[in-house]
Amino acid sequence: MPSHIIDSNMVTLVGRVIGDREFSHEMYGEGFYNYQLQISRLSEAYDILPLTISERLLYDFELKDGDLIKVEGQLRSYNKFTDGSNRLILTIFARDIERLESDEEIKNPNQIFLEGFICKSPVYRETPFGREITDLLVAVNRSYNKSDYIPCIAWGRNAKFSAKLEVGDHIKSWGRIQSRKYQKKLPDGDVINRVAYEVSISKMERLNENGEIISQEEDN
Repeated sequence: MPSHIIDSNMVTLVGRVIGDREFSHEMYGEGFYNYQLQISRLSEAYDILPLTISERLLYDFELKDGDLIKVEGQLRSYNKFTDGSNRLILTIFARDIERLESDEEIKNPNQIFLEGFICKSPVYRETPFGREITDLLVAVNRSYNKSDYIPCIAWGRNAKFSAKLEVGDHIKSWGRIQSRKYQKKLPDGDVINRVAYEVSISKMERLNENGEIISQEEDN
């Protein structure tokens, strides 16, 4: 297991703030705000990811639309009742923020490391174009006996590797957080647009009870 619980869920992002902040919630007198962060991919596409920041990090540090920032934190989940059912909501919980002047030297603006346990049987499938994909749900321990449930997606050789995993298997994974638009049909027939967030895995390892590597795979 990680030497510290924070080490099991580590995110580093570099991107631009888009839009204005929204108040999220207050806990023990500490206010939290939601932002959106636009992060470029290697292609001309980009991801827009949700970001939650404590007012204590924003003390004397105003974030505006268009600001380029580096964020370090964790990808967290919680359940929210909406449209008649519970939804798994994901957000990046910021632990540190740094304003940047340029991102020209940033080679990888979207990185995440997770160490956790498979908590749902993997689902293997192939796209109409023959690309192999496996969907995973990984439980990552957090402080105070809490856990975050992180949807992950593996491609190619990683898809074959992860399709053989079983509930309870201990894994490490490296990748990036991506946003994906989709449509959902409601019981009354209406169709709504939604955005899903998931971790796209580039490398993963399976560990034994002692935390030693049993097998590993990397998407080349």
